[in-house]
Amino acid sequence: MEDFWSPDRFFNAPFLNHELLPAVNVRETKNHYELELAVPGFKKEDFKIVIENGLMIISAETRDEKNEDKDNYTRKEFSYSSFSRTFNLPDDVEEDNIDANYQNGILSLELKKSGKQLASKKEIKVG
Repeated sequence: MEDFWSPDRFFNAPFLNHELLPAVNVRETKNHYELELAVPGFKKEDFKIVIENGLMIISAETRDEKNEDKDNYTRKEFSYSSFSRTFNLPDDVEEDNIDANYQNGILSLELKKSGKQLASKKEIKVG
């Protein structure tokens, strides 16, 4: 029974970890890349998508607070969820041509390809 009440066991318990790292599906087609992130419980206004220096940073944050005051008791519940994922963009992505949509807990992104060919193999000579 002592193990159960151990501070290490309690404070490292999975149910106390509020960090969310959503699962991601990535698919490549001839004309674009598709990303799907499983992020239920958010609203489309909660998301922030930034492209900078060849990286795409997708993050979201939501807060919810409920207060209830009745005759002899007060109840206050609150929750907070957030995440941030960073992706290296391929060189053939048109950074100005990315569409995002959020529906039924899935954030979908379509990253259009520029059409320029990427070198499949590059050799670097050492001088």
